Order: sequence, then structure tokens, then C-alpha cells
Amino acid sequence: MLGPVILAASRSDKMRRFVSAAPGTKQVVDRFIAGETVDQVIPIVKDAAAKGLEVTLDVVGEDITTVEQSHAARDAYLELVGRLKELGLGERAEMSVKLSMFGQALEGGHELALANVRPVVEAAAAIGTTVTLDAEDHTTLDSMFAIHEELRKDFPQTGCVIQAYLFRTEDDARRLAAAGSRVRIVKGAYKEPASVAHQDKAEIDKAFVRIVKILMAGEGYPMIGSHDPRLIAITQELARQAGRKLDEYEFQMLYGIRSEEHVRLAAEGHRMRVYTAYGTDWYGYFMRRLAEKPANLLFFARSILTKG
Repeated sequence: MLGPVILAASRSDKMRRFVSAAPGTKQVVDRFIAGETVDQVIPIVKDAAAKGLEVTLDVVGEDITTVEQSHAARDAYLELVGRLKELGLGERAEMSVKLSMFGQALEGGHELALANVRPVVEAAAAIGTTVTLDAEDHTTLDSMFAIHEELRKDFPQTGCVIQAYLFRTEDDARRLAAAGSRVRIVKGAYKEPASVAHQDKAEIDKAFVRIVKILMAGEGYPMIGSHDPRLIAITQELARQAGRKLDEYEFQMLYGIRSEEHVRLAAEGHRMRVYTAYGTDWYGYFMRRLAEKPANLLFFARSILTKG
């Protein structure tokens, strides 16, 4: 029951100040956040590539309140694309973007977010990689899917994310599982009401499996975002039943979580992509990682107690 409380705290300025000032915070943040700058994250991309891994890079910071901030977010991603191009890493690294960071919640936000994300998608395509649109809370999804559909007209490799805990997602999965699509399925990490989302973990897991089955039976490219060994094993079996080869789907896991499993799956021949976040505005991302798994919260609590 701690998850919803932590998610609520992710929107609290008072809690943000407390967590930022806590003596053990940096130790735990460093576990989940790869760095604050492009220069700090590039060695991690290179290391992942040397291990046979791929990455998706997320410049953290969803709490945009001005148009100028949305333009700065766009420019941060364009800087990232430029560095990947310089180093020839485009084929090993894609990007994940949250449209809230591109101004989606501002007045005229749908058009603003589309205008900001389009040059990033275009630049990514020019270096041989792509962009995946992350899913956020349920009120933003119709806009996200509409932007995804618009971008795919010119950049069909543009991906999107769906969340197993939402009741709508099975229908979304059927619609999206078409030829050429790239769809990441995750459980979901936002506080959602019972009117739109499963609240019970077992029900969320069942929904996750049903959705993976839909994606595997479709013509698109499924991207499985989970650290759960049982769900990974089920996914492998569903892929086998669907006749999929190992390069016809991929697993995705978060930077800093189950790193040995990243390497193991890659060694077995699976495509394994590490979701790697970086940047200075880490608070919202960090709190969702704590909410997802009690062990993360315990690790944080122990860090505070031992560093205080």
C-alpha cells in the first residue's frame, strides 16, 4: 500500500525538498540515474554496447511549466542526438521521451508537444535510431496516441508505451499490434483511480500476460518492460508459441536494476535494452522507482539511516 503514498509524494514540493536534502539520497539516486549530463551518460552507452546490450535514453524532467522549458527539453534531446552521431552510437541507442516534458500540459499543449518532438524524431531517424513516446497518466494518453499516429506517417519506426494496469490497454494493444509498429508494454507507475485501472498486483500481472499475448500474435515489434522473472519466462514461452525469433521482440529493464539479468538475457541471444535516465531534474522519476518495488524504498531508508 506504500506505492500510492509515494506516488502522491512525487508531486509534493515539500517532499521534494526533504528527499533532496536527505544525506543518503545521492547514493540511491546514483543507482537509478546514470548521470546529470550527456558527457556522463555516454560512457554508460559504450559500456552497454560492449556487453551486447542496447539502451534507450531518457532526459528526466516532466514538470514543465513554461514554453521556454519545453524548448529547452527539445534542445537537450537534440544535443543527445548530436553526441550519439559523433560517436557512431545511433544503432545502439534509441530515445524515450515524455510528452509532458515537451509542453503537453500547457495551453495548446498537444500542438506544442508535437512541434517540439518532431525535430527530435527527425534527427534520430537521420542517425539510424528512433524515439519511443512514454506513457504517462491516463488523462494524457489520447493526446500521446494521436501524436504517435501523426509521427508514424513520416517516421513509422516511432514507438509508444502502453500500461498493463489500465483497463483500456488490451484494446490499445490490438490496435497498435500492426505491421511496423514498436510497442513497449509495462505494468504502469502512476497513481490511477480504480475507475480506470486495476489496483491488485495479481490482476495487473494477468493483464500484462494477456497484452503480451496480443502483441506476440500481432505483426508489430513487442518490447517487454519487466524485471519479473516469472513474466519474463512467460513472455519467452508466448514468443515461442507465436513462432517469433529472438530478434523479433526485446526485453527492457531499468538501469541499476537486475544488471546481471541484462547480461544473461543478451548472452542467450535476446535483444536486451536498458532504460537509462539522466539529468538534473530526477525527483519524479526517482520517486516512481521507489514506488514500484518495496525493496527500493527499503534500500533508500537504510541509506538515510546509515548516512545521517
